[in-house]
Amino acid sequence: MTEHDFCTNCGADVARYKRIMGTANLYYNEALEKAGVRDLSGAVESLRQCLKLNKNHVEARNLLGLVYFEMGEAVAAMSEWVISKNLRPAKNIADDYLDMMQNDPSTLEAISQTIKKYNQALTYCYQDSLDLAIIQLKKVISLNPKFVQAHQLLALLYIHAEQWSDAKTELEKCRKVDVNNTITLRYLREVNSMLEIEAENGMGSNRRKNTDSIKYHRGNETIIQPLNYRETKSVVTLINIIIGIVIGIAAACFLILPARVQSAKQGIDEELKTVNEEMDAKTATIAQLEQEIKTLTSEKEKLQSELTGYTGQGGKLSAVDNLLQAANVYMNDNTDTSSVAEYLDLIDENTADTAGEAFKNVYNYLRSAVGTSVGKSYYDTGMEAYQNESYDEAIDYLGKAFSYDNTNGEALYNLGNAYRKAGDKANAVATYQKVIELFPNTEKANRSQAFINEMDIEE
Repeated sequence: MTEHDFCTNCGADVARYKRIMGTANLYYNEALEKAGVRDLSGAVESLRQCLKLNKNHVEARNLLGLVYFEMGEAVAAMSEWVISKNLRPAKNIADDYLDMMQNDPSTLEAISQTIKKYNQALTYCYQDSLDLAIIQLKKVISLNPKFVQAHQLLALLYIHAEQWSDAKTELEKCRKVDVNNTITLRYLREVNSMLEIEAENGMGSNRRKNTDSIKYHRGNETIIQPLNYRETKSVVTLINIIIGIVIGIAAACFLILPARVQSAKQGIDEELKTVNEEMDAKTATIAQLEQEIKTLTSEKEKLQSELTGYTGQGGKLSAVDNLLQAANVYMNDNTDTSSVAEYLDLIDENTADTAGEAFKNVYNYLRSAVGTSVGKSYYDTGMEAYQNESYDEAIDYLGKAFSYDNTNGEALYNLGNAYRKAGDKANAVATYQKVIELFPNTEKANRSQAFINEMDIEE
């Protein structure tokens, strides 16, 4: 794209396309500003608008994943990062985010438990078991304190129970994570209004005045009945009531209470027997469930290990992806051997050896097709590093040079020299012996043998 509204190569009108891309970038910048002041729900809305206009906007997807993760929605975050990685497989920060989560079993377990308990809380809400739902949501929040939806649902349950102070506490926690969430603000407005009403009612009750005195008029005179008279009648009535209560309690203690106590004791014994039987049955069930949990945990760890072998760094899926990228680059431009080599170097040799026949054929063909050119490039780079006494870098490039072109005896010989200079005698001897084996009766082989003898004498 240039400053013109048309393509300088083909003449196509690109004004509308540039306007769309510019608008997408505007929404992305707006989301950055909102995220900076913790307006996370506003940032999500802006990023969704950005991706509607440009679904391949990798930075927007990465930021959307971060915002989701900050709001406690780890699954939505991982989905965005996976899409971002598919859009840009190399040099993408989403790789680090995914590795950080996938390589930490405790994080994955916490995410799994959070989802299960939150869904269980929703089920309890549908079943009208609100106390159980509150317990589950408290467990969810203990696992993921930034899970905004869990705080909001717990606040809603407190509102239903008219526990306004508890609801306000949960909503304030939501605002610390997402300051401008519409649902949080709506709930908070209702809670504050109810708290104000309660405060007003409490103040009104304190203002009530004692109006125990009686006033009446006789002609032009106002007569006030003395309080002593009414207090005397009230005391006598109160004494009579107390005497009646004492007599009733005494009759209950001597006539009714013993029979009630005996009946209650029999009922308690029967309930205790039933409870003991239920506890025995539950104990057996718990033992069985614990054994099933151990079995399922073992199976889960095995499956997780297998899944990591497929999807992790150097796994089979990653190897297939890198091989396809290398093949795609080679088919588009077979002279761009360095780019092909970059993808081939990402494939672990053990994975290539255990892969299928078709994978091996394509892998070996691409290595042989670019081997000479890439080997020379790596050799030149390795020798430059060797001359600059950067022996670790020289070992890396010279090893790659010989792996791509095993006829390059100079690369193997200088690899042995680099190991020797770096002080790695074991690898130096092994490399020199390989030179003697692969290139016998040559000057390189003679010099390699001389260096081996020299290192034996030093030992």
